[in-house]
Amino acid sequence: MSTKTLSVGIPCYNSAEYMDHAISSILEGAHFSDDIQVIVVDDGSTKDDTFAKAKAWEARYPDLVKAVHQENGGHGMAVLSALEAADGVYFKVCDSDDWYDGDALDSLMKTLRSFIDYDVRVDLVVTNYVYEHVEDGKQNVIDYRFALRRNKVLTWEKIGHFGYDQNLLMHALCYRTDILRDGGIPMPAHTFYVDNIYAYVPLPRCKTLYYLDVDLYRYFIGREDQSVNEKVMAGRIDQQLRVTRIMMDAYHLYDDVESTKLRTYMLDYMNLMMAVCSIFARLSDVPNARLNCDALWEYFKQYDKRMYNYCRKGLIGIGANLPTKMGEKTSIGLYRIIQKVVKFN
Repeated sequence: MSTKTLSVGIPCYNSAEYMDHAISSILEGAHFSDDIQVIVVDDGSTKDDTFAKAKAWEARYPDLVKAVHQENGGHGMAVLSALEAADGVYFKVCDSDDWYDGDALDSLMKTLRSFIDYDVRVDLVVTNYVYEHVEDGKQNVIDYRFALRRNKVLTWEKIGHFGYDQNLLMHALCYRTDILRDGGIPMPAHTFYVDNIYAYVPLPRCKTLYYLDVDLYRYFIGREDQSVNEKVMAGRIDQQLRVTRIMMDAYHLYDDVESTKLRTYMLDYMNLMMAVCSIFARLSDVPNARLNCDALWEYFKQYDKRMYNYCRKGLIGIGANLPTKMGEKTSIGLYRIIQKVVKFN
């Protein structure tokens, strides 16, 4: 039987400089309540005292904090280690350079407790997240007010239309722990961008969801080595292709997903993932990046022709794959216009 309401996993790799802020924001936001749990996973850090700091937090708050050490396996493996150690009915992730808003977390905890107290089965709770741009001090809030009814237990057939800037990314998601454990999450080791797998594969298992309209997750943007930095993404195109292939292989969406609205949402998500692959294959200096991306498109066509047609022959697929050198420049230019509007990296 679960002893906690919410477990929050914090994957850490050489995070000693900033991890305290993430941990303290969660404990303080939950008022150090005995039903919160923070699981700090040291992913084989090599350059600092990340694990020592995690152990110090555990020693200070032994009923609230768990310190876990693992051999270096990457972000996905650290999330899975946190999930394995979780005692909460619900599970959420906070990256070590991000943080939670205190008032918003207090609202989330009260909502989760009410579900447990009244035996209301809610598989997924959605909250807003905020891009915190360090270079100019600006914020960009991603909310779901036009896609989801607030403060109602919903099924997928009751959702509205999600804009392309409204994907249910990891930052927005609080799953019931058993949803994640039942069926697992196919996270590859030593791979970035696995948060997309986390935010995609478990969705059809969720039969009910709830939208709590609070700006909970604060997503730090601005480090030059950050995984969403454009140059970094271009250099890691092979990992983007790997993650997209895993998501693709998870479902034949037209056959496996009964809800038409959830199917459409997941098709749109896959559409964006393939467009990102196409754009960054063009931006990348990695040998054979474009050939490997073209091979993924061909695999997609053989894997599921209907899904392929939806992604390749729609406006986004066409726009991301314009032929000729001028078309390539246009595709990249369109991406950069969208990036400036949405400000996602």
